[in-house]
Amino acid sequence: MIKKIIQAIMPSKKMIEMFTLKLESKQPIETIAQKVSGECESHKFALLQTYVYHDILEEKGFPIKRKVFIYEICQAKTAGLMLTSNPEFSIFMPCKIAMYEDEGKTIISTMNMEIMLNAVKSNPELYKEATTIFKTLKSLITTLSEV
Repeated sequence: MIKKIIQAIMPSKKMIEMFTLKLESKQPIETIAQKVSGECESHKFALLQTYVYHDILEEKGFPIKRKVFIYEICQAKTAGLMLTSNPEFSIFMPCKIAMYEDEGKTIISTMNMEIMLNAVKSNPELYKEATTIFKTLKSLITTLSEV
């Protein structure tokens, strides 16, 4: 019932905005993509996987006209705490950064974790770690947008 109420009062675009954190860059996407690995390392994230999604879709017969990169990143300590305390959060892991072209700009985005962080407030250690990781993730995408 709550789902229907939310859908009735909140347009889908607004819902997407609520759950995403987006920054714009005027830098070409390829320039930023070359910096991701180093910036992940300097922000203490392990870069687990890189998906060149426009190439993947083209290989599957569904080419798109924009470049899209998706990066899976992790900070193992926080991941271990989260999975120990809240294994249902595994569907949100690992953290992701998406970069895509949109009307001549490069968009760098990630999931806005603020709403979900409230779900772990009862565990002060986890809440502190998860809040810190989200701040670091925001710093990472900010740095990438300014490259």
